[in-house]
Amino acid sequence: MAPPANGGGDGGAGGRRQQEQQGMGQMITGIIRVAVFWYFASKFFSPKKPPNPNQPSSQISNLFHKAEPLDMWFYLSEQEKFNDFSSEGALVWHETNIPYAVWGPESTRRLSLKYYPAEALKHNGSIYAHVFFARSGFPPDASDPEYQAFAAFGNTYPVMTYLPKSKENKKKSLLGNSKDSDVAETQPKVVEDDQVDSKEDEPVEWISYWKPNITINLVDDFTRYQQNAIPPNIAPYLKIEPSTGNYYPTVFFNEFWLLRDKLIAINETVTELPLHLEVGPISMTKWQLFLQIDQSFQIHRNYGSMLEGEADELKRVFLEGNPYLLVVTMVVSLLHSVFDFLAFKNDIQFWNKNKSMEGLSAKSVVVSFICQLIVFLYLLDNETSWMILASSGIGCCIEFWKIGKAMHIEIDRSGKIPMLRFRDRESYAKNKTKEYDDLAMKYLSYVLFFLVACFSVYSLTYERHKSWYSWILSSLTSCVYMFGFVMMCPQLFINYKLKSVAHLPWRQMTYKFLNTIIDDLFAFVIKMPWLHRLSVFRDDVIFLIYLYQRWVYPVDKKRVNEFGFAGEDEDQGSGSKDVTTQEEDQKKTN
Repeated sequence: MAPPANGGGDGGAGGRRQQEQQGMGQMITGIIRVAVFWYFASKFFSPKKPPNPNQPSSQISNLFHKAEPLDMWFYLSEQEKFNDFSSEGALVWHETNIPYAVWGPESTRRLSLKYYPAEALKHNGSIYAHVFFARSGFPPDASDPEYQAFAAFGNTYPVMTYLPKSKENKKKSLLGNSKDSDVAETQPKVVEDDQVDSKEDEPVEWISYWKPNITINLVDDFTRYQQNAIPPNIAPYLKIEPSTGNYYPTVFFNEFWLLRDKLIAINETVTELPLHLEVGPISMTKWQLFLQIDQSFQIHRNYGSMLEGEADELKRVFLEGNPYLLVVTMVVSLLHSVFDFLAFKNDIQFWNKNKSMEGLSAKSVVVSFICQLIVFLYLLDNETSWMILASSGIGCCIEFWKIGKAMHIEIDRSGKIPMLRFRDRESYAKNKTKEYDDLAMKYLSYVLFFLVACFSVYSLTYERHKSWYSWILSSLTSCVYMFGFVMMCPQLFINYKLKSVAHLPWRQMTYKFLNTIIDDLFAFVIKMPWLHRLSVFRDDVIFLIYLYQRWVYPVDKKRVNEFGFAGEDEDQGSGSKDVTTQEEDQKKTN
């Protein structure tokens, strides 16, 4: 089990939850889009083998008919190939008269039981489920005189799975507390077989896990396929009867909803294991959709856009969430993405066309870049998918580009190592903006440094970290998420002193405010710590103050707007507009 979270960890946990919430909507959309595209592409555009001119074209069909009664035998055996039908101990479940491909209470059967594992199974042994179906009255045993090959079919399923042992978390108390040093902190971490780090010298310890739920589905498929043109997504699952050339019903062991945390580790102390069995029909479309979604998950994992365990968390949303609330969440996530794109577009447009820093806080731009860089380094230090890393890295580049728009960036080559030198623009330094900005940052920095110092000491005392570097990044990142709203206050102070808000990018801020409203909705929908839930509303308070300032302060037509033009200039003739444009172009170069 994961260790209980303490109050001090809410900041770091809140940061990770914000990253997960940002990627949840994109992940759901991407997975569904890939799965649906793959399904229809394989359905209608699958490559067909050219017919053999020497072989007549023929069609194959299902050997069984709809609603035909079937008998079922469910065996558990340590052998992968089963033929001991006379063993009463191996037979676990037997059902009769199951109508094939019929939806109703009579076609779905369930059984729950306790299984007592043998000693070999407790020491990484194997066990298999052998399921056989036959027409009512016919035996599944090939050695029985009444056996007929076209009347019986079955499939085999491994009840055990093997996963690498969860690695111990290397986090430790940096102060060397005796209580923390004696106890190793471990985090359950499921690792795929192909993701075991081969570079480590230590041998990998594998643990056997019991699958407590086994769902057996008979696919409702009566399609007549061309013998040489079976769709490639169906061909691996069809079993052909040699004498007739037709195919048996497909037996599908459905473990789509079997989450990793439901698996039970097997060791010497286990005396009994729960086993829940279910047999029922499944439609062709649903079966193919499950297969394509699983393949989509695997593709995302291979490309690094999905971490291990995220697929289970996504399934858990569908399993445990309210369907109406889920639909609302998906629609709201789509709107959040649209507003986020529009805010990004208008932010780039504003800084690209901005010709004056009068009334804007240049130091807030620099601090915003530092905060974005801290978050990027924190994600880089932890195991994060490359998609989130790329998004954060692009955000760092954009914030640095905005510094170049707000200040002069020069390369100082006077020393041995070239250094970047930042110099204020004349439109910012030659008016009251710089004075007010320095004054606001002076007092706010005292508050911020005090909060950062207090939280860092708390984190160092009560939390574990991999290294001093990780402690610094974790503390700074937590402060960015919890106290980042303090950096928005200098602009409020400048607006108050200048008695104007005409210089602000209101379109971008409007879209961001709409996104904060959506975040407020998620704060009540998604489970999260109270500290993070309260921190969601900090941007609302700041923006409401912005709206109050916009309402209180009248429009100053003499002040230039975000595009470098003043209101009085628009009332003058074309000659005056040309002069104003030339003057503003000179400001841009300053």
